[in-house]
Amino acid sequence: MTVPGPPRLAGGAVLLAAVLPAPGTAWSPAAGPGTGPALAAVEKFDDDFGGATDAQLFPEEAATLTRAVDKRRREFTTGRICAHRALEALGMPAVPILPGERREPLWPAGVVGSITHTAGYRAAVVARGAAGSAVSVGIDAEPNEPTPGGVLREISLPAERDMLTALGREHPAVCWDRLLFSAKESVYKAWFPLAQRWLGFDDAELTITVDAGADGGGWAGSGPGGSSLSGVSPSWSRPGASGGDGPSVEGAPIAGAPGMDARGVFQARLLVAGPALPGGELTGFSGRWAVGWGLIVTAIAFTPPT
Repeated sequence: MTVPGPPRLAGGAVLLAAVLPAPGTAWSPAAGPGTGPALAAVEKFDDDFGGATDAQLFPEEAATLTRAVDKRRREFTTGRICAHRALEALGMPAVPILPGERREPLWPAGVVGSITHTAGYRAAVVARGAAGSAVSVGIDAEPNEPTPGGVLREISLPAERDMLTALGREHPAVCWDRLLFSAKESVYKAWFPLAQRWLGFDDAELTITVDAGADGGGWAGSGPGGSSLSGVSPSWSRPGASGGDGPSVEGAPIAGAPGMDARGVFQARLLVAGPALPGGELTGFSGRWAVGWGLIVTAIAFTPPT
């Protein structure tokens, strides 16, 4: 019996499909007939590309790693290859993605994007920009593990710590301190291309909510942008667990492996003046989060109000 696979974004990403707009939804600022998807994402759960000919850095990218240690070299390389493939999935040529002054990825004209990497996971998302409009994306991935001692007070406001305590009582399987850190990383990644200045952890106050029925329910429920996550066995393995990039849509489920553990929404209220955008001053962001396969992922896909 064929078991339907989980939703995927253009580019093949599965985990990010729980937190980013699905193909064909309203978030398509510059897509039109024949232009390809408005957003694409590629993710990898290891650094093995099986000798694929496209799995290499451009010389300009490799030149930035002359003093990098092995860990940094591996995560940078896989993240950039994911970015190259995401650009191709968007219908654009792969080009060098060099780091800027603050190590932010410098995307080609007409594209916004974000890259993340943590132990056992690397990913990149790209989206088409729109002339005269401010759009931005930010993604982050972290292990679903507590932050080191003392970190929470460095990254949070008192009201946020109270919120995390309440969330922890209701949903103890989620490491809420790490999720807050990840969400603030996504906020910064979405903020910086628009504002071109630093945003501290105490410069935005976050509110986190859990989707109804999304705690411990595998893929059941409704995904971002209205995409259905129903009908998928929670026994699907973590993509890449059997050596590939993800579970085969036509294969059988792997018994005993977890699905998505929880997901929800976060709102970020800026506590500093934001940049002036075509729709008015930037005052905050809305994003989505998901926990599954031992990972936390957070994402923002921003377009200004019209």
